[in-house]
Amino acid sequence: MTYPTTSPPLVWVLADDRAGNVAQALGVAEALAWPYQRLDIAYTPLARLPNGLRGASLMGISPTRRATLVPPWPDVLIAAGRRTAPVARWVRAQNHGKTFTVQIMHPGGSLEGLDLVAVPHHDGPLPSDPRLLRITGAPHRVTPLMLEQARAQWAERLSPLPAPRIALLVGGATKDKPFTEAMARELGQKVEKLVRPAGGSVMLTTSRRTGAEPENALLSALEGLPAVIHRWGAAGDNPYPGFLAWAEAVVVTGDSMSMCSEACGTGKPVYIFAPDGTVSAKHARLHAELYALGCAQPLGDALTEWTPTPLNAAQVIARAVKERIGITS
Repeated sequence: MTYPTTSPPLVWVLADDRAGNVAQALGVAEALAWPYQRLDIAYTPLARLPNGLRGASLMGISPTRRATLVPPWPDVLIAAGRRTAPVARWVRAQNHGKTFTVQIMHPGGSLEGLDLVAVPHHDGPLPSDPRLLRITGAPHRVTPLMLEQARAQWAERLSPLPAPRIALLVGGATKDKPFTEAMARELGQKVEKLVRPAGGSVMLTTSRRTGAEPENALLSALEGLPAVIHRWGAAGDNPYPGFLAWAEAVVVTGDSMSMCSEACGTGKPVYIFAPDGTVSAKHARLHAELYALGCAQPLGDALTEWTPTPLNAAQVIARAVKERIGITS
């Protein structure tokens, strides 16, 4: 058991080059509601080595970033993704085991040198270990306060849209599964059939994985609907938080675990577009879990009335951290 040496506890967040990892770690830090310090991590090619070789070390970390990892050591350290785990172990060792290390996602191999490892159920079965915390989906930063702030920030642009406003969050191709023009067209047609009869509107955002041709097919299917469209790479602020805040319902492609989790964090009706065979087995397990918990439904031909169960794995992890270090407030 590790006990904080400062009040409130000193928290570090390791932030690497993967935005999704950083968002998960920051979500947990914000759920703890303690002041935190973000430390950006840059890698060298050695970071590709297995963690069994990197151990508890700064191997694979650039010299300039190594220089930022200095005392006072944190009471709690939060990291996400395999490549950050050796750094978390190293900091804990420098602080003689007095840093409580929180690792989001399995580090691969041993859990030694880590105090709490949060792994989603959709990753499949793992050997029992007291350090292991199984969660639903990915931690995120979508909270009532965040949605309230985003609603105010984007009111001028989004409030004129006719309700129901449907946020359409589109990912795209993954390592093993393409996102084709036909899939994009089908998605657009399904959303058009939801929105047009209801007299509503669409708030669409695409991603770097969408691809130009599928994106164009999607936009063609939605043509003529009242809409605010944010194409990936467009200049200006990303309205994604505003879309979540102003939506009456959310449609999300099933290829992104983070977007599915963030959508379910709103507590609004969420519909997942994942036709059979278009997502991996791991993604399909997440969708099935979200459906079973009442957080989401498969995208169908109509909007349905139900009260969703909000999803926030960051709060689950934060509660576990406080329990294990003996802080209840």
